[in-house]
Amino acid sequence: MDIANLIQTIAIYAIPVLLSITLHEAAHGYAARHFGDNTAYLAGRITLNPFKHIDPVGTILMPLILYLATSGAFLFGYAKPVPVRFGNLRHPKQDMVWVALAGPGSNFFQALLWGAVFYLLQAFGVSEPFFIEMAQGGILVNIVMFVFNLFPLPPLDGGRILVGLLPYKQAMLVSRVEPYGFFIVMALVLAGVVSSLWMRPLMGLRSTCCSRP
Repeated sequence: MDIANLIQTIAIYAIPVLLSITLHEAAHGYAARHFGDNTAYLAGRITLNPFKHIDPVGTILMPLILYLATSGAFLFGYAKPVPVRFGNLRHPKQDMVWVALAGPGSNFFQALLWGAVFYLLQAFGVSEPFFIEMAQGGILVNIVMFVFNLFPLPPLDGGRILVGLLPYKQAMLVSRVEPYGFFIVMALVLAGVVSSLWMRPLMGLRSTCCSRP
């Protein structure tokens, strides 16, 4: 592994990754507070301080090990989930959907902002590869987080949205998957199912919107 390339990659992706994680988790907490649950607020998790959201293993160690082990071909990580007591929400089943959507929604918005940065750099003739690649990295990171988190399986946001939208009986059946959901998602990721059937169709959009002219 080329250490110089590794350091350069970390430098390019550090700001986009920290922003994507921080705003994603803070958005969940803000939405929960808006709809009646102050748990995240009382825990100090509605903040733009990234250190409040970073999980040492899931945010730093696991992605780094996977990057080194696969030469950058496969990355996976997670932040500390924002605590939400859905029973405290004014309309738990309905409001759960909006709380879950807030995180991916923040990533979609950030992808648009990074896209705007990319085109502004192009418009002003900035050719410095570091800034161009950071803007492209910001688009990629946030699209990946947006799409991946909407995968319809608890405990991912898409699973919680599905639980909120389904009739009560079906919602209860889906919610029972949550204790095992992380392991199921990891198995589907490693098997390539999530990538080929869920992620890849939207990655073409990213390639189109941020490729150099």
